[in-house]
Amino acid sequence: MAITKTTKARLLLIADRKSTRDLPSGQNVVSVAPIEVSDESMYPRFAEPIPNVTVTVGRDALLACVVENLRGFKVAWVRMDTQTILSIHHNIITQNPRISLSYNDHRSWYLHIKDVQEVDRGWYMCQVNTDPMRSRKGYLQVVVPPSIIDNMTSTDMVVREGSDVTLVCRASGYPEPYVMWRREDGQDFNYNGESVSVVDGETLTITKVSRLHMGAYLCIASNGVPPSISKRIMLMVQFPPMLSIPNQLEGAYIGQDVTLECHTEAFPSSINYWTTDKGDMIISEMEIVGGKYEAFPTDSGYNKYMMLKIRNITKDDFGFYKCIAKNSLGETDGIIKLDEIPAPPSAFTTTQKSILDNQTIRKKDKLMPSHRNEVISSNFQGEAYVERIKDFGLGGNSAYPMKLCSNLLPLVICHTLSITRSHLS
Repeated sequence: MAITKTTKARLLLIADRKSTRDLPSGQNVVSVAPIEVSDESMYPRFAEPIPNVTVTVGRDALLACVVENLRGFKVAWVRMDTQTILSIHHNIITQNPRISLSYNDHRSWYLHIKDVQEVDRGWYMCQVNTDPMRSRKGYLQVVVPPSIIDNMTSTDMVVREGSDVTLVCRASGYPEPYVMWRREDGQDFNYNGESVSVVDGETLTITKVSRLHMGAYLCIASNGVPPSISKRIMLMVQFPPMLSIPNQLEGAYIGQDVTLECHTEAFPSSINYWTTDKGDMIISEMEIVGGKYEAFPTDSGYNKYMMLKIRNITKDDFGFYKCIAKNSLGETDGIIKLDEIPAPPSAFTTTQKSILDNQTIRKKDKLMPSHRNEVISSNFQGEAYVERIKDFGLGGNSAYPMKLCSNLLPLVICHTLSITRSHLS
């Protein structure tokens, strides 16, 4: 805004407060004619330009005006856009309590602005009352860190799978903030058919949202003024339970422990449980020493892993088991069949070992001297067992091993005896 010659004369002031009068604006100004000097070399001169200053809102600002050869001339600070007189030489004129003045040897004149606000942004002029008036100006830039406008920004959302969803994030600050979206976990996500890690703009619109979109999203606003700011928005996608079974057929032998497994997905979180083929709910007995069943689900987001451990399998445990998942949107189930399989040769059950040991003790007196009482034990395995047979002199006797099979040994060991006998013959 231009300042007229009349205005200049009114801005070039002396420090005599007695001649002060009130302007309509409420600022106290002293009117005085400019000082005329015949010799140009006698005029004051500005030693350097007034640097532009950038300051963050809430901080303090300092504008410096350096004048050489000031002599009897006066220095004034003026806010140009409002033509507000801030100071005249040694005196503060403005009523703004945040503004103060300091000087050094009548050469350096400093305008201090405390707790800078956005209204302080603009041009400031340092004047000397020469004729014509001499001046320098500098710009005070006030920057504002970004902030998110909560009442214009989305909050946590719950949507049905397959629908469209739009998240909005509004931010303020100076300069105007740049806004972007990303997942909190840093993972890429499907955005309109493309796999992306970041989406620019204040709005994030996802069409046909799926459970894979579920998670926390960050709206991040930045404008080069630290700190950047973010808001966390949770996107929850509802869908009925889905179930998968890694192994629909499991095998186990009597006396073994076995674990059945089901995988489920659901949101809201589903209620999961197991039943027998008769429809009876299986109650976990994990807190009971020697309990038959132990059910232990493991949660991972909207995924659940249903595990059912059955201890010390008996004949009655073979059959079908059902895993069931329910939530407010639906229900699903899956069936696992548990079949009996032959026990491996080395896997004697406790019962089998007990029977074998008792029968072995009864046979010892008939088959061998007392000093050979270590020959037969319940651990019939490999070459060691073949040596025991040789020690008994059974290599050529075909009748006795068969009798031993029928009275003493399990079927698997009998099969081993038959092969051994044929080799010894």
